[in-house]
Amino acid sequence: MTTPQLFLTVMYRDADAGFAFLRALGFEEVLVVRNPDDERLVEHSQFRWRDTGGLMAGSVREGASHATDDAVGTASAYLVVETDAEVDAAHERALAAGGTSFAAPVDEPYGGRGCTVRDPEGNTFSIGSYAGEA
Repeated sequence: MTTPQLFLTVMYRDADAGFAFLRALGFEEVLVVRNPDDERLVEHSQFRWRDTGGLMAGSVREGASHATDDAVGTASAYLVVETDAEVDAAHERALAAGGTSFAAPVDEPYGGRGCTVRDPEGNTFSIGSYAGEA
């Protein structure tokens, strides 16, 4: 496995609900560091996306300039999956985990299949089998 060199960052008001959504999409939890005075608050976390993707997330926290309330719901990412069928499956898992559909699965004119979902706090995740042009 290659170490990710680019991480999406996400802020949550309810990190545990956000993390459940991420796991439902297929992210693998690697590390969660909680605030020792308030276990509901996450100081730092890392999730793996497949072989080379990464996501870091945390809770909105008083006095943390990077973890402000206005950062919640502003992240957007494109997640590449291996097959068209996985697009549909990820869409269904996202909805079951409290997400909403922004764009239902569809065959894309440029190739592959794609959809877009929002997590419970408004962050947008597009999921597609189109891997881009390298």
